[in-house]
Amino acid sequence: MTPREITDPAAGGGRTERSWLRAVPADGAAVAHYSAISILLADDHAFVRRSLRGVLDSDGELQVVGEAADLTTAMRQVQAQGPHVLILDVGVPAGSILGVIRDLRTRAPETAIVVTTMTDDPRFAREVLAAGASAYVLTDWAERDLGRAVRAAARGESFIAPELEQLIRVYESGSDGLSGRELEVLRLIGLGHTNSEIGGLLGLSVRTVESHRASIHRKLGLTTRAELVRYALSRGLLAAELASDARAR
Repeated sequence: MTPREITDPAAGGGRTERSWLRAVPADGAAVAHYSAISILLADDHAFVRRSLRGVLDSDGELQVVGEAADLTTAMRQVQAQGPHVLILDVGVPAGSILGVIRDLRTRAPETAIVVTTMTDDPRFAREVLAAGASAYVLTDWAERDLGRAVRAAARGESFIAPELEQLIRVYESGSDGLSGRELEVLRLIGLGHTNSEIGGLLGLSVRTVESHRASIHRKLGLTTRAELVRYALSRGLLAAELASDARAR
């Protein structure tokens, strides 16, 4: 599934446009031409589908060709239309999302899968990608990341937000017993956020943030905020933000 520049005869050969080429499943020798990356949206909430579609429709290279509110409909449309990319919310499947991804990759290998979710657990993100998804996008960052994720998936590449990628690297290299949620709380502490701000960003109560914070102190054997910030820096938890600040200067 690769993009190719083609000449527009109507423009006298002087203009090119991006075309996406795909072998049609029913005929291995046939090739379908798309002027944009075709996308099927699968989410069980209509307002979420509208929001994601708004993000995608603003990009001329992306084309939403269908929507589904349940997995059965999504699978039927994937097999009938053969879109380049399926955007699948983790709330849609009835059962294990990991099993669903594996099944989709077996039954529709030409369609790449972009998973959208509010879950920022690095362990879960790693499992989703290992199951066969091409990209993992946090709903809160969809406006920034969804288009990039779809393009990467259509090229046969993977995509994950830099902030979450940091957490995965830390998790894989040994997280000193911290859970994915605790790593995210620690990252936000390192960025200078208060407990109340962290709660707002992660959708948690202040009491829950305080509980995570106490657990972090206990597991790391650290007592002050400054020590937590130094730890976060040493593990690369703030690398994306520091790099972004450096580019801004």
